[in-house]
Parts: sequence; C-alpha cells; structure tokens
Amino acid sequence: MKKLSILIILSLIMLVSKAQTITLDDVSNGTFRNENIRGINPLDDGESYSQLSIDGKKIVKYSFKTGKEISTIFDVTTSRNCTAKSIDGYIFSPDGKRILIQTNTKPIYRHSFTAEYYLFDIKNNKMEPLSEGGPQQVPIFSPDGTQIAFVRNNNIYLVKLLFGNSESQVTTDGKMNEILNGIPDWVYEEEFGFNRAFDFSADGKMIAYVKFDERNVPTYSFPLYKGLNPSLNENATYPGEYKYKYPMAGVDNSKVSVHTFDIKSKVTRKMDLPIDAESYIPRIKFTDSPDALAVMVLNRHQDQFDLYFSNPKSKVSKIMVRDKNPQYIKEDAYSNVNFFPENIIMMSERDGYNHLYLYTIGGNLVKQITKGNFEVKSFLGWDKATGTFYYESNEGNPTQTAIYKVDSKGRKTLLSSKKGTNSAIFSKSLKNYINTFSNATTPPVVTINDNNGKVLSTMLDNRKLNEKLSKVAMPTKEFFKFKTSKGIELNGWIIKPANFDASKKYPVIMHQYSGPGSQEVLDKWNIGSRRDGGMFEAYLAQHGYISVCVDGRGTGGRGSDFEKSTYLKIGIQESEDQVETAKYLSSLSYIDGNRIGIWGWSYGGYNTLMSMSEGTPIFKAGVAVAAPTDWRFYDSIYTERFMRTPKENMEGYEASSAINRAPKLSGKLLLIHGTADDNVHLRNNAEYSEALVQTDKQFDMQIYTNRNHGIRGGNTTKHLLTRIVNFFDQNLK
Repeated sequence: MKKLSILIILSLIMLVSKAQTITLDDVSNGTFRNENIRGINPLDDGESYSQLSIDGKKIVKYSFKTGKEISTIFDVTTSRNCTAKSIDGYIFSPDGKRILIQTNTKPIYRHSFTAEYYLFDIKNNKMEPLSEGGPQQVPIFSPDGTQIAFVRNNNIYLVKLLFGNSESQVTTDGKMNEILNGIPDWVYEEEFGFNRAFDFSADGKMIAYVKFDERNVPTYSFPLYKGLNPSLNENATYPGEYKYKYPMAGVDNSKVSVHTFDIKSKVTRKMDLPIDAESYIPRIKFTDSPDALAVMVLNRHQDQFDLYFSNPKSKVSKIMVRDKNPQYIKEDAYSNVNFFPENIIMMSERDGYNHLYLYTIGGNLVKQITKGNFEVKSFLGWDKATGTFYYESNEGNPTQTAIYKVDSKGRKTLLSSKKGTNSAIFSKSLKNYINTFSNATTPPVVTINDNNGKVLSTMLDNRKLNEKLSKVAMPTKEFFKFKTSKGIELNGWIIKPANFDASKKYPVIMHQYSGPGSQEVLDKWNIGSRRDGGMFEAYLAQHGYISVCVDGRGTGGRGSDFEKSTYLKIGIQESEDQVETAKYLSSLSYIDGNRIGIWGWSYGGYNTLMSMSEGTPIFKAGVAVAAPTDWRFYDSIYTERFMRTPKENMEGYEASSAINRAPKLSGKLLLIHGTADDNVHLRNNAEYSEALVQTDKQFDMQIYTNRNHGIRGGNTTKHLLTRIVNFFDQNLK
C-alpha cells in the first residue's frame, strides 16, 4: 500500500510538472479570458433579440427560443454610405425602422463618452450623419421615433426626422466646468452611476432635463505628461494640466434643478420641487403619462429618498413615495424604479433586506412582493396578466444567486437549476430568458430557458477555455467560513496550489476590497483579484503561494445590519476583520503565520493600509494600489453616504484616516498610484507617503505616468503585476 501511495504521488507530481504554466503575460493579456454573450438587446416583438457581432461589423437578430440567427439587420460591408470599418454600439428607434449607429467612441469618465452617431434606415439600407456639428453624447429617440435629442458641449440639441433632420438647440448656457444640461457632473456620474439626465415625454412633445450648476464647486487639477502609450505630444516641452470640478466631503456640490422644454412653443419651465438646495436628483424619467415626470430626490445625508411626480407644464410637483433609512439609502432604491401604466415597482431595505414593493401609480403601497432574510439583486420583469414577478436573489446563500418567480398569491418557484451565480435577461414577452451561470470552477454557461426554467438550448459553454484549462495545473478553489474572536461569522475563499501538500508551510497573500456593500466572496467564475477566474492567483499558486479573500463587516449580501455596521466609522471594523482573518489562517497547520501578505486596489488599498496599521503586527508585507488615505480628500456623495460631513463627524474621519495610523504601520509596504487618477487623486499617496517619511517608516513606491484609477494601457498591466509579484517574493519567501 505504501508503494502504491508513493507511485500515485509521483504520478501526480509528474502530471503537474508536465502541465502548462501560467505566465504574467497570460494574466495581463487575457489568454485565459472566458467567452460571454454580451450586448443582448431584447426586441419589441417579444420573440427575438439583437446583438452586435464580436468584430463590430454586424447587428444580428436572433431567436429568443433557439438562440439561432434569424437575419442580419446591419452590416458595415453592405450598408450604403457606411465609411466605418466597425461600429461600437447602436440604439433602435421605438418603431424598429431606424438605428442610431455609434462610431469613433472616446471615453470621458467611467460612464460618459462622446461618439459620432449615424442614422441608419433599415428599409433603405442607408446611413447618414445624425449631426454635422461635432461628436455627440447620449442620444435618444422620442417615443414615436420621429425625433432624436442629444448633448454636445453641455447643451441639449434636437433633431426632427420628419423635417429633413433639421437640428435645433434646446439649451444655450452649457459651458465646461460651469453648466451642464442633460448630462451629470463628475461626482453624479461616478457615484450615482448614470450618464444621461434628460428624457422625452410619452407623447414626444416635451423634453425634461436636469441642469447642473457647478460654478461654486472647487476645481481640482493634475498635470499631464507627454508619456509614451499614448504619447501626448502637446506636453513634450511643458506638462499640460487637466482641470475639472470635484466636490470633496463637506464642500459645495453642483446646484441641481429640473426643467422642461416644450418642443412646439419652445417654452422652458423650471419645476417647482419642495426640496432644499443641498438635495440630490440622481434620476428623472417620464412615466407613461405625458403629464407625470418622475423626479427622484435624495437629501444630502442620503437617508431619505422621495419620488415626486412633476407636471411639465404647470410645474407643480407632488410627492408619491418616501423611503427612509437610519443610515443611508442604497443605489437600488433610485436606479431600480420601474413604471407601468397603473403601477410602480421599487426596491427598499426597509425590513432590513433589499426587497421588491408594488405601488399604485398614485403612490399607494399595494404589497411587499418578496420577503425573507435574503437580498433581491435584480428585478427582471412583471407579467401583470398572470400576476407573476421575476427576479434574481441570493436566497439560501449570500455567495450565490438564483432566478425566481413569484405569483400573485406569493407562491415562489426556483427557475435556475444550478448552484452558483445566475443572472437573466428576459424577452419582452417574458416567455423566455437567457441565463448566464457560472461557479468558482465552471466558466460561464449561457442557456435559453422558458419562463418555467426549462432549458431550451445552450448558447455558450466555454468549451475552448475548458480545453485550455485542462492543460494547466489549475489550483484548487474552496469556500470556507470562520468566526472571529467576537463571534462574527465571515465568508471567504482560498486558492491552493495544484500540488498542495498539507504537511508544508505556505506563505499567504490575502486580497480584499472590503468597501461598503461590495462582495468579493461569490461563487462565480470571475472571482479573484482581477475577476478573471483567479488566473493571477493561479500564477501565484504555481509560485508556491496560497491566496485568500474574506469579506468582512460592511460588505454586502447579508442584509443591512451587517453591511451598515461600519456607518460613520468606515475602515475600523473592516481592518479588524482582515487582522482576524490573518490570525485564523495562522492557526492552520499548512500556513506560515510569519509570511502573510495583504493587498488591494482602491478601497482595498485603503483597507490594506488600515489593516497593516491596526495595531496587530501580523502582516509581513502589503501592497496598496490607488488607495484613498483620508476621506476628507474623497468625493462628497460617496464619502458622506457612509460618514456624513467632516463637520458632523470629525471623530469618525480622524479614526478612519490611514494617514493618522501611519505611525503604527507594521510590515514592508509598496504604494502604487497613477498620476492622472481622476477618482482617487495622487494627493492621497503623496500625503500618506509624507506621513511615513516624517514618522521614519521606510516603504517602496511605484508611480505610473498619465494613468487613471484603472492603471492600464500599453505594457502597464504586466509591469504592475510584475512589481507586485517581485515585492511579495522579496518579502514573503
């Protein structure tokens, strides 16, 4: 038996040694990137969907029952007057007769971009420019498809298709760093997650828009250098400078107001909203009634959400629904308001978990649709005729999601059959849906199901990726739970080398994000620090590391009490829980407690610094990438949501400052930042490193020229990952 065991072990060692290795080139270039089906656009016929081909040359129509191609709607090689080699996106007109074709896209911030749009007539197979006046932003069709509104240079323009595509200007006061019409300012876009702030009325006679007056918002600037990839030649002699409005915690935000423009009379009106000057307006949307513009309002503390209906002509506004929370209202409340002719469906955490609620169009609560100690992640559709609601939730396991339906009597049916992460896109008729499933060991599998959950066809199974992975000695991925010294149960994943030997002592690299409401410990393929199936962790495993991630207090998926326990004091409990994780790992026989590292990006970088200076010298090394270091330096909407203003909560800001903790830093540290980070400014790095200098703490630093918060482009990603690996090799091996 002993000889047999030795032979088995030797065979396994030989198999591992013959397996293909993963390189940092593989990780940075996406060699093992999974396929997915993206850009699915359900069409109004209820039986089909459209999709842009991978090469960007065609818009193709597919069956929502079989997933098979029905026809090609647009082709750059055959469309008349088309000069583009490929396209970036498209928008169908409501009547399905025309398509706005998006080309030459240039990003601005996280969600915003300019592009050159063309109007494509499907019947005539012909393209023509939407406008000759320069690139456009966020164009939309009117409900009858005869008009298109868009933004250029902070002003709204209108094109009338029935009048020879005549173009007129709706607003005239738009100006960079002063007035924005119909598009959000930087902080709204970043923290409320949208890029268009205007809409057509149901009858197409009015345009409503939000005006952002950011003249009193302080300006932030940073230098731009020549660089190499891309090369900004205008900065070859002297550095350039980028200036924009960035409100930090406690300072002035943009003053926002809602206006309507009567297309026929050309009269502009300002809506009478009974709100104070500090309030936020994160969304507006016309309902099915042309006399009811939905205006969504948050107070500055973000603990009260009000839904108003404003009459676009009389300007009178009436509150329809109010939701309050002891800490703060999450984004789901205002980003998931769904209007129907006679009803409204909204999300709320009022019972401690995120659930769906049904209201009349007059604002009266009909019922709570979902109930229980779980979170609804997405509202997917409502079949009013049958009284059936479709949604995605994490019922039963906060690390997994599934697709459900519930009927008018509250009878619930599980539609997705596999345990892991499931997401769904339903057809307009709600008869079928496209389900994307994955778990930690299974790359995405995309199927078409009927509305009872029956699989009708498989669209994608990532067979090619699985074949690639079969030639690699992939590490093992496991989920675990443990209790802290305070009795709090935390969820985590651990990735061990393929040739793991429990009798050895391994160094550990902990990765975490830890930000409010975030979740890194999810049973899905794209776990890991790069959300790529853990390929960076697989690389580390091949080099003898165990990788671990734990979601501490303040993270999502487990209800309000767990998530909002960090309110007014972010960074304190999160860092305690990472220290508790390191202590737990140290207790395991196969882990070397003297060789534990930690790293993270953005909030994860911040919590790396907080954890290494928590007071327990348990981390031998850490890497903080693009880290906030003091919340007084960060933007108003995000920071005040969790901390209120510095004036109201100075004690919390002082305690949550990584800079104030600098004297207690323990372990070797590498700081990484991009010089053009418009989100977490380089200032955070500069002030923190100065605090380390003055407290006589040695550290390493890596700065990336002209890189923003994502720190990518050219060879940058490989260089950054190599820097991190080399740093941990030097300090943990």
